[in-house]
Amino acid sequence: MTAALLWLALILAVTGGLWVLSRRPPHVTVTRDVPPSGFEGGQLPLTVTVTVRSRRPLRVQFSDPAPRSVVVRQELSAAALHLGETTHTFTTTLRLNRRGQFEWPGLDLAWADPLGLFWQQTTLPASTAVTVYPGTHGLLLPDLLRPLLSEGSLSRQLGLDDPLSLRSAREYVTGDAPGRIHWRLSARRGELVVREPERTAASSLTVFVDASAGGPTFVDSAVRLAASLLREGQTLGLPVAAAAGGQVTPAGRGTDALHAALHLLARLDPDPAPPALPVTRAGGNLVILTARPSADLTTQALRARATASRVSIVALPEGFYLEPGEQPRRQWAGLPDAVRDLERRAAVLAESGILVYVLRGNQSVLTLAG
Repeated sequence: MTAALLWLALILAVTGGLWVLSRRPPHVTVTRDVPPSGFEGGQLPLTVTVTVRSRRPLRVQFSDPAPRSVVVRQELSAAALHLGETTHTFTTTLRLNRRGQFEWPGLDLAWADPLGLFWQQTTLPASTAVTVYPGTHGLLLPDLLRPLLSEGSLSRQLGLDDPLSLRSAREYVTGDAPGRIHWRLSARRGELVVREPERTAASSLTVFVDASAGGPTFVDSAVRLAASLLREGQTLGLPVAAAAGGQVTPAGRGTDALHAALHLLARLDPDPAPPALPVTRAGGNLVILTARPSADLTTQALRARATASRVSIVALPEGFYLEPGEQPRRQWAGLPDAVRDLERRAAVLAESGILVYVLRGNQSVLTLAG
């Protein structure tokens, strides 16, 4: 009986000692080496270093889960018996599945005594963030961007048509836009005559995304198109800026201005607040992307035309356009009334220097103005 009590006391002492050993967590430091930003659909290199320090023998398990919208190629977890200082280094890649700004969650840490009887767990805080910019695609947009360089001399091919400044009139040629027909002069001469407006140079490119009427699908498509326009504009040497949700980024030709614009687009979500166009730089080019162009938005576009060289309204009604690589699909619903009204007013708006593009059917954003 006495021997059994001695064994029981020994077991309780060992168990109590193990419990005491497991009370204090080990000292763990985490270092993540990853670029702060990347493009949707791309990859980023990632290196995670975890250092565990403990003067007592402990069983330690840890995992470093990434945000849901980024996928780590290799699982960042390990479990081992630690004593002293141990370092684990993981070198892998991140696949960026969705645009946005994602805060990296903390390290999940669990530890126990050497026998694994008493487990404790906690989450260590971390301060790593990754910004995923919208994906981009090649564009066929000669009417929107290619002739907009402000450097160089203006000609019949370079620069923007300014409908408010008439240079001359000429006979209609097949392929001329119907909006250029001068109806009064055509009736006087007895033949179709088109206007030859003066050309002005754009000094910048601002892309505005109206997130008030469209859902998440439209916003995703609109920000991808906006990002493509901005990157193309920067390639052409134009100062670029993005505007949405009452915010506008600083215009500039450098990578800082482009990154600021892409950062704004990456965090954009549907917003029920009425759209508010930014003040456009004198001589600049303003492109408006919207799902349902309201009358108020059109009125703001007319006001912006007072300073802008050109204003373009691009309507992307949900379900009526194709993303790059998307197969044509059957349409079961009609265009929204706001879009139909915009189409009816397109010729009148063109007279004021506001171009209207409505993507419908199997039209792709790749050939928006091709």
